[in-house]
Amino acid sequence: MDKFTYEKPYYTLTQYYNEKYGCKIGKIALNANFTCPNKDGKKGYGGCTYCSKPGSGDLAGDKNKPLKEQFDDIKNIMESKWPSIKYMPYLQANSNTYDKLENLKNIYNEVLNIYPDKTVGISIATRADCIDEEIADYLGELNKVTNVQIELGLQSSNENTGVLINRCSTNLEFVNAVNLLRKYNIEIIVHIINGLPYENENDMINTINFINKLDVQGIKFHSLLILKETKIALQYEKEKFHILTLDEYVDITTKQIMNLRPDIVIHRLAADGVYDDLIAPLWTRKKLVVMNEIDKKLRSLNAYQGINYKGESK
Repeated sequence: MDKFTYEKPYYTLTQYYNEKYGCKIGKIALNANFTCPNKDGKKGYGGCTYCSKPGSGDLAGDKNKPLKEQFDDIKNIMESKWPSIKYMPYLQANSNTYDKLENLKNIYNEVLNIYPDKTVGISIATRADCIDEEIADYLGELNKVTNVQIELGLQSSNENTGVLINRCSTNLEFVNAVNLLRKYNIEIIVHIINGLPYENENDMINTINFINKLDVQGIKFHSLLILKETKIALQYEKEKFHILTLDEYVDITTKQIMNLRPDIVIHRLAADGVYDDLIAPLWTRKKLVVMNEIDKKLRSLNAYQGINYKGESK
């Protein structure tokens, strides 16, 4: 527990960035107007059932604006709070490695050169089936000159859940993508969702056990959000499957952290969503409350990240 504190008994993103860069790092969520193989018919149509119209980039920039303008909209707010802040642009919406390599190079270089003196790297959200040898090789070269993070959506290690949410991608594809990216020393952040339809606590703990076996460096925890105009909203209206309460989410996420490999950086503990589009659960509107309750729960148990983990750190 040496690197954890009483207040934050887990490996926080703030701690990681302070160790790596020695300053405040702000993530700038951008929308480069990519699509997804799960939307255009290559793998499926309509996307994952929980995916919103902006491609799960609801808080990213406006895709109709130039990337620099999107960047500036967020940068100006951040610099008013933290004048010495540096930036990690985050290509968030849809699958941001799903294009011809030349187009990817142009977009990544554009983003990295908006404010090169204040930019420490780039974070790219994508799917495991949108990583191939050519793309991984290029990302490896880019990683030699700046920090490259790839954010991969797993959501659940339960393959039946993957079918139910129309993920159209397998666990094997995920493992293969992780191994390919790590061959080029690319930092990987895994996204998971707690509270997917019909999953129980064991399913969610098993997802952590699956991740622990992989050479990944970060994780983002999300609660399921039922948003307007999504497939899962229609399913929820029809089936009224169980939605996690705040207490249930806190309890499950706490247990996941206790089982999580201690070297994995926790980038996020609670989901963000567009306030007006949220149908359920309404408690997710209070993100700070959720985070504080998880911290309190860990402290009350005298627990910390990895206390129940039995393997070895990567």
